[in-house]
Amino acid sequence: MKYYGMLASLFFCAFCFAQKPAEISIISDNDLYTSPINDQYYTNGIELIYRYLGTAKNEKVAKKITEFRLGQYIYNPQSVRAADINVNDRPFAGYLFAEAGINTFYTNESVLKVNFQAGVVGPQSYAEEFQEKLHKLVGYPTVQGWQYQITTTLAAQAQAVYSHKILSGRYHEKVDFHVQGELNVGTIWMGASVGPMARISLKGALLPMYDSALHGAALNQDKEASKAQRELFLYLNPVINYQNYDATILGSMFNDTSPVTFPLIPFRFNAEAGVKYRYNNWTYSYSFNYRGKELTNRVITSYYYGSIVLSYRL
Repeated sequence: MKYYGMLASLFFCAFCFAQKPAEISIISDNDLYTSPINDQYYTNGIELIYRYLGTAKNEKVAKKITEFRLGQYIYNPQSVRAADINVNDRPFAGYLFAEAGINTFYTNESVLKVNFQAGVVGPQSYAEEFQEKLHKLVGYPTVQGWQYQITTTLAAQAQAVYSHKILSGRYHEKVDFHVQGELNVGTIWMGASVGPMARISLKGALLPMYDSALHGAALNQDKEASKAQRELFLYLNPVINYQNYDATILGSMFNDTSPVTFPLIPFRFNAEAGVKYRYNNWTYSYSFNYRGKELTNRVITSYYYGSIVLSYRL
């Protein structure tokens, strides 16, 4: 647990030294948020986020927000009774990471997010220990088969996300449309995604993207103005994903010591649909996430999970 303590210390040091408008968030992902019997593949994730508002020095830039993130992702086969290696239709894997990035919000409502991650896949991610305690807490059976997990792989990742508003002259108050792309390069994931994204207001007019909570842009130099802003909207984001490499499925690119691996299905259809509500200093969010088949074997299926986000502006 000393690694958790070290990462938490780094997180809160950033919190203490950045004396600017700031926001803290917690993200909880779990397949049980969509179904009480759905417990497979990407089965749990948790992230802690701290972001603060910087100074935009370009007239085309509305905001620059610096973001720090700590997280852990856990992956399982379809069955929790996977002590038999032949039952593993997807490798066991855990990913523990720290992230730093800069999000740039432009006055034309485009968004550019660039971040870097360092971490580890393997036993040092403590995914097995966390899952064992979580299942014991909620009364679920102990997961069998972690002895077959992906072996240690160090993570060095870079990610870029770009969103661009389209049809701005036709739709803007209640509905807007964007094209969004994502690129991942590193020792854990290498791939790209692209697809449309839409926001649909459920109350009042949509805020500009540089003020919206969708990409974490609710911070404002005037804290009272930010507190007075309200949002309630649905969002939809279907994408085509091309995945060239995934260490949680293929194992390390530097060795072949993982006992269970599978070839990837490179092209997938993924989708996210959710609702965000912002009131005073709080933002609440729930999303349904669908993932297409990721690898090749006779029993693998597509899957889905839910994501809950709670944010508070300091």
